[in-house]
Formats: sequence, C-alpha cells, structure tokens
Amino acid sequence: MKTIIDPAILEKAKLWLKEPYDKDTIKQVQDLMDNDPQELTESFYRNLEFGTGGLRGIMGVGTNRMNKYTVAMATQGLANYIRKMYPKQEKLSFAIAYDCRNNSTFFAEITAEVMSANGIHVYLFESLRPTPELSFAVRYFGCQSGVMITASHNPKEYNGYKAYWNDGGQLIAPHDKNVIHEVEKITGPAEVNFTTKPELITRLGEEFDTIYINKIKGLSLSADVIQRQKNFPIVFTPIHGTTVKLVPMALKAFGFESIYGVDAQNVVDGNFPTVHSPNPEEPAALSMAIERAKEVDAELVMATDPDGDRVGIAVKNDRDEFILLNGNQAASLLLYYLLTKWKENSLLTGQEFIVKTIVTSELLFDIADKYGVEKYDVLTGFKYIADIIKKLEGKKTFIGGGEESYGYLVGDFVRDKDAVIACVMIAETAAWAADQGKSMYEMLKDLYVEFGFYKEKLISVTKKGMAGAQEIKDMMARFRNNPPLEIGGSKLVLVKDYKTGIAKSITDGSETKIDLPASDVLQFFTEDGSKISVRPSGTEPKIKFYFGVKGHLDKRENYDLVDTALDEQIKEVMESLRI
Repeated sequence: MKTIIDPAILEKAKLWLKEPYDKDTIKQVQDLMDNDPQELTESFYRNLEFGTGGLRGIMGVGTNRMNKYTVAMATQGLANYIRKMYPKQEKLSFAIAYDCRNNSTFFAEITAEVMSANGIHVYLFESLRPTPELSFAVRYFGCQSGVMITASHNPKEYNGYKAYWNDGGQLIAPHDKNVIHEVEKITGPAEVNFTTKPELITRLGEEFDTIYINKIKGLSLSADVIQRQKNFPIVFTPIHGTTVKLVPMALKAFGFESIYGVDAQNVVDGNFPTVHSPNPEEPAALSMAIERAKEVDAELVMATDPDGDRVGIAVKNDRDEFILLNGNQAASLLLYYLLTKWKENSLLTGQEFIVKTIVTSELLFDIADKYGVEKYDVLTGFKYIADIIKKLEGKKTFIGGGEESYGYLVGDFVRDKDAVIACVMIAETAAWAADQGKSMYEMLKDLYVEFGFYKEKLISVTKKGMAGAQEIKDMMARFRNNPPLEIGGSKLVLVKDYKTGIAKSITDGSETKIDLPASDVLQFFTEDGSKISVRPSGTEPKIKFYFGVKGHLDKRENYDLVDTALDEQIKEVMESLRI
C-alpha cells in the first residue's frame, strides 16, 4: 500500500528541488520522495526550531534537519541580531568551535563563511576544541557572540549549534528570545549572504591552547601537594571527543606525571564506536576506562563528554573496587577542597561566593556556610550560573559552582561548565586527599559525617506524543494545585513554585517571593530534610523527579548501613508520590 504524503509537506519538499539548493541536496530530496515517504515527512513536517540554546537535531536534508541550509539560515539570523545590537560598532567579531561529531567541521565552516559575508570578523578554531575553550575565546577576543557546533551527548545521528553572547555564557533573556525572533525571519537560503570574505576569518591553533592552559594553571591551590603526589595514577578518556589533547596537557601543566589513556577512545570519531552513548552520566561510558585503571592500578578515573563540558569520575571504595560518583558527590568534594584551601591560603575576604542549581544537593550550601561564603541558587542550566557571575563581576569573587548533571566550573575566565578545569581540579582534590592518607571515597564519608549524609536520585518518566505532553501537563497541575500533606512519612513544610515565583510555608501559611525567572518547576521540602524537585524537560518528552534525602552518619564504618536506609527512604518517597 502506497503511503500518502501530506500535500503541504510535499509542496515544502518540492522547494528543495531547485536553486539555491545544490545538486547533492536536490538528489537526496528526490530520493526521499521516490523511496522513503516516512523519512520525507519527518524531514519536512516542521522547521527545525531555534530554541533558547540554539539548534539541535538529526542531520540530513530538509527543514527539520541539521544541514548546510538550516545552519546558514540560523547564522544569518544571529548575524542580523548582532548588527542590530551593535549598530555603531565598526569591528564586530565572532568565535566558532566545534566537536568531533560527523559534519561538525563542515557546519563550522558554513557558519564562518556566512558570518564573514556579513562583515563580522571570525575566530575559527583550526580543529576540534571543547565548549569551554569557545567560551574563553569569546571573552579573550572581546567577541560579541560565538557558536559551538555540538549536540553534546546526544546519539551520533545528531548535531547542534549552541549560541553564546559577549560574556562567554549561553544566551539568556532577552537575547535568547530576540535571537529566535531574528532567526525565524529568515524564511529561506535566498535570504542568506553566502559571499564569504576569507580575509575576515582568523584560524586559532595550538598557540591559543597554551593561553587557555596557562589560565587554568593559575587555578591550582596546592602545587606543593602535587609535587609530592606527582605519580598519583590517573586514567582519563575523552570518549572520542574534544578533550583528547587538552586534559592530558592540563594535567601535565599542573605537575601530574602518571596519566594513562584508553587508546581505543583516544581516536576522534563522531560515531563513538566503543560506547552505546558518549554520556559520562551513564556507567557504561566509563567501563573501558575502569578496566584500564585496574590494569595500571590507578586511583582516579575521569571521562568527558564529546564537547568537553561535563566529566564523570570513578574512585576506589574501601574494598578496592571502582565506584562511580554522581554529580552531587563530585561537586561537593570539589567545593569542600576549594573552600578549605582558600581559607588555608588566607584568600577568603568575605566577598566570595559559590553557585549551584536548585536541583543540586544542599550539601554544597552547608559547606559554604561552614566557611562563611555567600551562596546562590539558580534555575537548571549553566547559563544561569554564568549570569550570576556576570552580575557580580567586579564586586565579588566567584570561587566555584556546579550542577548535579556533571557540570562544574572553577574561576570566572570561562562562563560555561568546563570539563578541562574540572578534571585538573578534581585530580588536585584527589591528590590533596592522598597527601593526607585518604582516598576520595573516605573523604566523601568524612563529609557526610560532618554535614549529614545527603543522597540523591534522579528519575525521568517518558511520556511520548501529544497525549504524553498532556499527561505531563496534568501531572504538574496535580502537584501544583494539590500538593501532598506528607512525603515518605514526613510532613511537608515548604513548597517552592518557580512558575508563580512563590515559596509557601505549610507550617504558618506565609509566602515569600522567589527572585528567579519564571520556570515550570516545583520543589517540596519536608520536615526530615528531604527535597523533591519536579520539572518537565525542555528538550525531551520527559518529566524529571529529583529526590534528595538526608540521614545522620556518626562514623565512616556505618556508611553502608545509612546508605541502605536512605535508599529505602527514597523508595518510600517515590511510592508516596506514585512514581
């Protein structure tokens, strides 16, 4: 039975069968028309949306795909917005970096050509580089904007286009919506200026890596410790991605000498042949590195995602087995090290601060309180951490921050999560622990003894299609309008509704304003210290539940006992919310 194609979709596809589309594109579209009506429909049923973070989609021909034309149209819209925002500035500049994904080099070249055609000077990296180095380049060269060609840890079929503004952070209000508006005005490639000006394109190479690494080297707080622990054994894998050279280079610059790689994963490859998913949040992504660590008797394993902004780590437990630390645990250990050393080195003046996202462990705030360091909560997304840094620039000093999804930053010369910085500072933290005769695992237990045993779990519930979207909407309405009186056997004491911007005390009914942008997020706090966050995903058909519980750990030896009890507590919380 022949599949009937929607006439509107067919007409849209037919526009791609003539100039200005090139011969190869025309051939591919014609082939879809003749042989694959389903793929034709998927490729043309809508326009690939330029969201608040940029573009992300499957590569291929069509209006709903990442290709030469959708990338060029997005670039033209962004160029128009830059010119609109800087009407009197004679020299405008723009930085471009790209990761290991298939077509990333091609999309980066297209972006550079269109930007230069619009009279904007382009700083284009000569080969793949991590996202944070792009952020650093925007700031270093005083660019008005920049783009990272990446789809982060999405499957290999995807690519993306992540836009940055002049502070080196991803687009936030009002620029995010304003850029979207300008991009939507570009209705076809005929409106794109493709007349490239090669003289406006400057290639960045290894000399810029040296500048970046030297800035990172200045973050070290324990040069003497590293000298004593220079043979501390580390296994690192870039999982086929952008940090293949930079992380080992940064570790060596810090003074670490025993750095081991995973040969098969040091091969730059957008097909990610050794993993199902290049996501360091998933245990399987670190399996090869852990096997390598067993071979060389390493103490620390680190793995970064393809665009080098997030890192997963594994450490040895007290049975000499490697265990994965989650993002909350890694962030807590890193922050504890930073604040301890800042105090020891007499760097704390009372004008320092840290930042985390609202779904990240409250342990970070407990640590900040111990050292009298100011703390800020922001919405999920590292761009909001960057925004706080920008607002306080010149007034207060940012020490570090992070989010539960494996993204961390130390220092303020980069304005996005930085896995290169995170790797060297986590390695320095591990060396500092070793210098005291501790493992990272023992250091984590000591944190729990001092501040309380925090345990977190993330559950994502997928609800596909139109019906699923409505179901997610109904779930949020139910939680918002009829919050539970108790969760997991503990009384509800506070509800934060980030959509209305109101935090309501259940105890006395008082309300306080939440000074953050509106977002469809709910948080429930209970009498026993539990925190439950609920938010629909902005990019996937999912609703996410972040469970955080807290217990008392009197000594290291009781870790397993309390850990099991907290697992049971999370289970009870989930059951009470019918998750």
